[in-house]
Amino acid sequence: MRVHRFVEDASLSIARGIPLEEEPGLGALTLPGFIREVTTRFTEREALTQMRTDGAVERWTYRELWQNSLAVAKSLVDCGIGKGERVGILMTNRAEFLASVFGTALAGGIATPLSTFSTTSELEYLLGVSTCSILLFERRVLKKDFAQTLLEIEPKIPMAQPGQLSSHKFPYLRHLVVLDGDESTGALESWDAFLSRGIDVAEAVIDARATSITPADPGMLFFSSGSTNRPKGILSAHRGVSIQLWRMGNQQGLEDGVRSWTANGFFWSGNFAMIVGGTLARGGSLVLQRTFGPEEALELMARERVSFLFAWPHQWAQLCDAPNWATVDLSALQFIDIDSPIARHPTVKTQWIEPRHCYGNTETFTLSTGYPAGTSREEAGDSHGLPLPGNTIKVIDPLTGRVVPIGERGEIVVKGPTLMLGYVGIPLDETLDSDGFFRTGDGGYIDGEGRVFWEGRLTDIIKTGGANVSPLEIDEVIRECPGVKVVQTIGVPHDTLGEMVVTCIVKHENTAISEETVRGFAKEKLASYKLPRSVLFFDADDIQLTGSAKVKTADLRELAIAKLSGRGIAK
Repeated sequence: MRVHRFVEDASLSIARGIPLEEEPGLGALTLPGFIREVTTRFTEREALTQMRTDGAVERWTYRELWQNSLAVAKSLVDCGIGKGERVGILMTNRAEFLASVFGTALAGGIATPLSTFSTTSELEYLLGVSTCSILLFERRVLKKDFAQTLLEIEPKIPMAQPGQLSSHKFPYLRHLVVLDGDESTGALESWDAFLSRGIDVAEAVIDARATSITPADPGMLFFSSGSTNRPKGILSAHRGVSIQLWRMGNQQGLEDGVRSWTANGFFWSGNFAMIVGGTLARGGSLVLQRTFGPEEALELMARERVSFLFAWPHQWAQLCDAPNWATVDLSALQFIDIDSPIARHPTVKTQWIEPRHCYGNTETFTLSTGYPAGTSREEAGDSHGLPLPGNTIKVIDPLTGRVVPIGERGEIVVKGPTLMLGYVGIPLDETLDSDGFFRTGDGGYIDGEGRVFWEGRLTDIIKTGGANVSPLEIDEVIRECPGVKVVQTIGVPHDTLGEMVVTCIVKHENTAISEETVRGFAKEKLASYKLPRSVLFFDADDIQLTGSAKVKTADLRELAIAKLSGRGIAK
């Protein structure tokens, strides 16, 4: 998808995408419309495959995806769900997650995915702020037993019957449905018992509900990853979600019938849009893995002839280190970036360039700028792309709110058709400016070609010796240093510099790199004031990641300060 653009005023940092109505490839702009359209178009194709908990391989056609989504919708109606009520979905990437999301939409509810990385206190917070009426959850995820977790949070569960929970802590929560539970216990209803509820609900009831939904209605509630603060509930309209589901196949250049693998949670908006949307809109098949295990992932890719792999950089390293890496057949992989470590596998032949030049937020339901797959580095430069159709991007002075001149740094603000309806519990006028633009809190600039350059959170920009330094720029360079597995650059308080540039690294196993090695490597590409004054090495367990693979910078900064203090380096 090529995106035309123009700069509104040659002297000001304002850029627009083409009008939304000129974007090709968009279909129905509600979630019920999306799932009905793709399942009607690709009826007997395989929509997904997964390994069941008993070890058997399960496959759903698009027709079966529709039928299973319809079954969830009917059962939700029997539970008494009304339009706009929220249904919590606490599951890994599995078929039931998709049936739950689309089933909720068909019934008129708001699908509310919750992170399976949640601790007990985090889940308690999410259930409280989301005000879910119904929770559909997977019982066991790795070492977690979410049934036990819920009992710890709400002791009334064993004393109630399914559908009769009365909780002062969660006053709206009525139904708890457990996937993979053996039988109903107290207020916990088994998945089979839940599905049996909807047997007598007429399909016409679901049709009537689905057709009453408009693109402007609330469609999904996602939560931010909470790398620094508690997660924010971000409410998106059907229109915004659907636009991104339709466009991601185009944006990524995926072909008809693509076979996609990821283990990254669909409870993050980016994974949901790029993988679920990008695959289903192309009539492809989702190869699902509940939790990431590199050896099993490679076996799945080989067995299922996966053509599109969607992983984070730290997962690439684990795949390359897996014991079956050298022997597995990955020859079906087509949509893997030519610069990815995966592309160096002897069976992989690819010329694909991922749409790496892009920028977005959960608040815009993923991307708001970008270049499509296949765009060369020469064309995109170091930018994060052009505004996508319907979007307007500005860069403003964060203090005055005035638009800054072209090329000047400031805060990125955005307005467009995928912008959220708002944060849960926060008035909209505290989030948007007087012109309806969302203030992202991200720093960057726009050049004379209308390209957006993102430089990270304004709060993460390192102010050292009177200069502003982007940790993203430093990390991009040091990530290429041999032996570096994970890198995160931070600013640490310093008496004379204001902040000192400190790079924190996790090394690959069985590699020997030093602070001098890293600084020497970076010196070739970075100006002297951008060079890290200290390089600290940590074990993988020391670096805390959110579920969306963002480093928890506040925690890392405390670790770095402690380690530097141990060296006798003053602030």
